[in-house]
Amino acid sequence: MNVPIKTAEEIEKMREAGRQAAAVFEMITPFVTAGVSTGEIDKRCHDFIVNELGSVPATLGYHGYTHSSCTSINHVVCHGFPDFDKALKNGDIMNLDITVKTPDGYHGDSSMMFVIGETIQGERLCRVTQECLYKSIAEVKPGVRLSQLARVIQKHAEGHGYSVVRDFCGHGIGADFHEDPQFLHYDGYAPSADIALEPGMCFTIEPMINVGGYKTKVLRDGWTAVTKDKSLSAQWEHTLLVTETGVEVLTARSDEDFSFLN
Repeated sequence: MNVPIKTAEEIEKMREAGRQAAAVFEMITPFVTAGVSTGEIDKRCHDFIVNELGSVPATLGYHGYTHSSCTSINHVVCHGFPDFDKALKNGDIMNLDITVKTPDGYHGDSSMMFVIGETIQGERLCRVTQECLYKSIAEVKPGVRLSQLARVIQKHAEGHGYSVVRDFCGHGIGADFHEDPQFLHYDGYAPSADIALEPGMCFTIEPMINVGGYKTKVLRDGWTAVTKDKSLSAQWEHTLLVTETGVEVLTARSDEDFSFLN
């Protein structure tokens, strides 16, 4: 496995990519409400990335993907297509996944959940999933193995009666959208894949947590992944940098408090 170690110059480029990804979420959050279509959300994100940030949406054209974001509602696990005919309604939960590619060619990848109106089950699932992400981030530092991060996620999710999706994973990131290492969110590592973290590594943690079973299926469009049992699914994601002493959350938004990392 060839895991890139970022140089000081590359780290600065990654910081800018992460900052831009966070800025997209800060821009779009006020617009994500009942009655708004996922197509309109996608268009606003696209226009902001291109016209305001001067970058490009990395998903647009990626292996034939035709949108600038992924909008995954309720039992959609990931890679849901935005649609101008698909309006959000009260009780929905939605994951919005954005990856920005800067003019320097570096990527910032993040996703977050939106709860539309009131849904006790959906709110709980979204909260626990975000806790899975944060608890795993808190473990990131040089010398820690990927399996340790995965066990934290699995223990917290299953402790609340949920399951961890096994068909999709986090990934290294940099000048390439997807690099080594692959990061499983459950403890299923082969010894050769269970690497120890080193300063300069950049990767995403993006747990997908289901109310029901962990099995998924991909629809005929070749992209949209859903839970097999049609149970709710949630996901949160950040792009991270392993530092000499711990971790830097490159895609941190202004509404988040990472003081627990100090």
